[in-house]
Amino acid sequence: MTNLHPYPQLHAGRDEPILDAELAIIDSAHHLFDRPALRYMFEDYLTDVRAGHRIVASIFVETLAFSRSDGPELLRPLGEVEFANGIGAMSASGAYGDCRICAGIIGNADLRFGDQVGELLDQALARAPERFRGVRQITIEDESDAPFRYVTNRPARGIMKHPKFRAGFREVVARGLTFDAAVFHHQLDEIARLADAFPDGSIVLNHVGQAMAMDLDAQGRADVFKKLRASLRELGRRPNITCKIGGLGLPFWGFGFEKRADPVGYLELAAAWKPYVEAAIEAFGPERCMMESNYPPDGRAAGFVPLWNALKHIVRDASADEKAALFRRTAARVYRLSVQD
Repeated sequence: MTNLHPYPQLHAGRDEPILDAELAIIDSAHHLFDRPALRYMFEDYLTDVRAGHRIVASIFVETLAFSRSDGPELLRPLGEVEFANGIGAMSASGAYGDCRICAGIIGNADLRFGDQVGELLDQALARAPERFRGVRQITIEDESDAPFRYVTNRPARGIMKHPKFRAGFREVVARGLTFDAAVFHHQLDEIARLADAFPDGSIVLNHVGQAMAMDLDAQGRADVFKKLRASLRELGRRPNITCKIGGLGLPFWGFGFEKRADPVGYLELAAAWKPYVEAAIEAFGPERCMMESNYPPDGRAAGFVPLWNALKHIVRDASADEKAALFRRTAARVYRLSVQD
């Protein structure tokens, strides 16, 4: 039986015991939006935060939600930055608990505007000086149309090869901001070239490099994993790249959990995700990896409680110092957060 809810596991597993309950977590990527298919706003994320895991802060990442509907196209992403900054201010009041939701903000920017992007970045910094930490521009591409049925805003092809892209990227680097890179595994060589061209730039690889293995058999998925692992090792040689571990609930990986109507527990998730998590940590080391919920999109395959339980279970043999880096310290350093444990 196939569950027709767009995120069938969104509320699953809240009765699971919380593993390592005292471990402080900075959720390095989540989203808030209000769309016809799903509404996931402050109160929804707050409910998940209160489900048992010790989330002390979170990083809001753009989805082009709440962008301005008019005005210069370059500046329309400011609407989402202003929205997230308001949520951050609400959370910082302490009225909703100890977790600092939207403590960091990753906004959207179309780097094809070249050096004009500087105006957008300066205005975002002016509007959210305590929280605006960088930008993301989704650049996923694939020969198949299959993955894009799960994407709200399909990006144009060839964005990173656009003649003005690097001029826009230079504006990000000049302000000490991060660039969150969202690609598929077969595009990781482009991220390597970008990192080499801007050794002072901070690039955060989203979702373990996002293997595109939909609709493949076991051998096909194994071949994709082999290529992904090799690419991660190559990227790991570049000290200006860090890696977010998460996004494993997305359909692209080919695990098939999004087709399940019954709750998926953390042990099953951990068994499927373990090779990919270990490949990222092997390539970058704990000090350059950060855990993420990628909620609510990962709710397609994993409940919030099982998701974090699975990530904790996979690294259960790591030292306390390594766990601190994976779950909190790397995100705090990269996104310049001052968060109390």
